[in-house]
This record gives sequence, C-alpha cells and structure tokens, in this order.
Amino acid sequence: MPTYESIFENNRKWVAKKKGENVDFFKELAKTQNPDFLYIGCSDSRVTAEELMGLGPGEVFVHRNIANVVNTLDMSSTAVIQYAVEHLQVKHIIVCGHYGCGGVKAAMQSKDFGLLNPWLRTIRDVYRLHQTELDSIQDEELRYQRLVEINVLEQCLNVIKMACVQESYLENRFPTVHGWVFDLKTGRLIDLNINFEEVLSEVQKIYNLTGQEKCRDRR
Repeated sequence: MPTYESIFENNRKWVAKKKGENVDFFKELAKTQNPDFLYIGCSDSRVTAEELMGLGPGEVFVHRNIANVVNTLDMSSTAVIQYAVEHLQVKHIIVCGHYGCGGVKAAMQSKDFGLLNPWLRTIRDVYRLHQTELDSIQDEELRYQRLVEINVLEQCLNVIKMACVQESYLENRFPTVHGWVFDLKTGRLIDLNINFEEVLSEVQKIYNLTGQEKCRDRR
C-alpha cells in the first residue's frame, strides 16, 4: 500500500509527466472546465470515473456517494446535477453502479447500520418496489447483482424527475440520462440501455415540472 508521503512523490512525477507531454497542460487546465459528462457513481475506492471511461482531467464532472444514490433530499447530489445541467450544460448524465457494491449489499441485510440507515433506506425502498422480481431470483448472488442494476435504473429515474433536467431537455434536447454498471471482475462497463425519451415521457405523466407539454412531443 502507498504511504502518505509517497502520494506527494507520485504527484511530482505526474506533474513532470504532464508537462513533458504538454508544457502548457496546467495553464490550459486552469482556464475552465467544459465536460460533456456528469458521472454519478459509488464512492468505492476501486471504481474511478475518469480511468474506467478512458478520459482525463476536465472531461468528466463527478459526484460520488455510497451506492450511487440520487435522493432529492440530499442537497449535495441535487446541487451537483443542477450545476452540471444549468452551468456546465453537460450533454450526458451517467449513473454508474458496480457489482460487488457494499452499500447495496448492506441494504439487503436485516441489520441496524446506525447513521447509515436513512441512506440505505433509499436502496431498501428500491427493493420494496421490485420485491416480486427480486424474490423470484433464487440465487442470492444473482439477486444481489440484479438489485445493483435496478438501483441504477431507479436513480436514473430520480435524475429525470428533476425540473432542471426536464427543462434543459425541452429547450436544448440535452442532457440524456444513462444507466451503467461496472463489472469489477472483468473491468467492463455495461450499458443498461435506457430508452431516455420513452422513460422521460412516462415520468412526466406525474412528474412534469416544466409547465409545458411533454418533452418528447417537442420536435
């Protein structure tokens, strides 16, 4: 494991490497950020957004928390989304879960996790909404993997319910929302292939916050 001191040595090497590739790298980096992607992922230390996407500094706006939850009562995630949509004008919002997620695993257990309980309740609510499907899966590991996927889909819905996302799409035709799962055992990203416009149309039957007709109908 790296020591605390080695982090700064690694940083010096990284700075030298970047300057060797482009002497003005940090001058350009400091000017502004113009990412096309907002990535909402898990805080798990094994899952790093830019690295698994093959992108670099300035290309991805990132928000991470336990089990990639988007809860409208969590001002951190909602503020990040609103800033990304209204000020950075990102074109894509990605919610990315991962197999082997400790937060999802904890939510499957009949156990008191203290201060984590309110956070895990969001994932337990996802289980409750999809209990028939999940309980029909006899293999516990497969049930666990499926809850990871369904949790991503439900968090995507929570993003789509937000007024700033609906209003931006109505006006600009972006951002679109995507659900991914990262497989730690293979390194692969799995696209859950959300039909964004179809989901948006369904969501807006109840959660239309634009004061106008459905976004899908605005051509």
